[in-house]
Amino acid sequence: MAESAREELSALAAIFCGPGEWEVLSHSETDGTVFRILTKAEGLMGEDVPLELLFHLPVNYPSCLPAISVHSEHLTRAQSMTVKEKLLKQAENLLSEPMVHELVLWIQHNLRHVLNQPETGSGREKCTFATGTTVDDGLWMTLLHLDHMRAKTRYVQTVEKWASDLQLTGRLMFMGKIILILLQGDRRNIKEYLILQKTSKVDVDSSGKKCKEKMISVLFETKVQTEHKRFLAFEVKEYSSLDELQKEFETAGLKKLFSEFVLGLVK
Repeated sequence: MAESAREELSALAAIFCGPGEWEVLSHSETDGTVFRILTKAEGLMGEDVPLELLFHLPVNYPSCLPAISVHSEHLTRAQSMTVKEKLLKQAENLLSEPMVHELVLWIQHNLRHVLNQPETGSGREKCTFATGTTVDDGLWMTLLHLDHMRAKTRYVQTVEKWASDLQLTGRLMFMGKIILILLQGDRRNIKEYLILQKTSKVDVDSSGKKCKEKMISVLFETKVQTEHKRFLAFEVKEYSSLDELQKEFETAGLKKLFSEFVLGLVK
């Protein structure tokens, strides 16, 4: 991560120093940093609207746009998506410089206007490299491995809802003790799914208390190729044997990926 990004994180921690205003959720030298900011902005009727803003700064930030998620009990899902798109559009004007605080200030002053004129953008992730060129990432696919699900019914319903909200297709697959989630869609939406998966209390611990998912791993991530099947919906499927699961991957054009990443999960 760039030195300017590290300095920005320190500054943000000092600025948002109230109870619960700032929380670093994860940090990795390969995946970047995910953090949450709680703030308020003026709504349509002049009321205070609490906003939970999740930012994922990739390792090449600020040369690359951050992934952003917006949540509020006072906003509909469509309104939250509109706010997110407007923030990302604003972020495009700030590429190559630390931008998080500017984005928070912008939405604090402009939420009312954004909600009054709802428009959605393309939802495509753009990353600017040293050459100055812009890359449109298109359709991507990722495979996740979950260690377990204690509250299975609730967990499955939550995964289905996230996939629907983020317009992701694919499979939630169960075979014995193996649990896999295969997602296809816009790369930014997949990243937002991962943030939700890692930061929401989606399961319960051994004592029955709600807890965040701490035992999830990304087995692979790749741009969808011509030989890969395009899933038309998100489905939950149970498989009675490894051969049946393998057939699902082969049908999707993922035979090599199954051999490289899934077979090793079988004990």
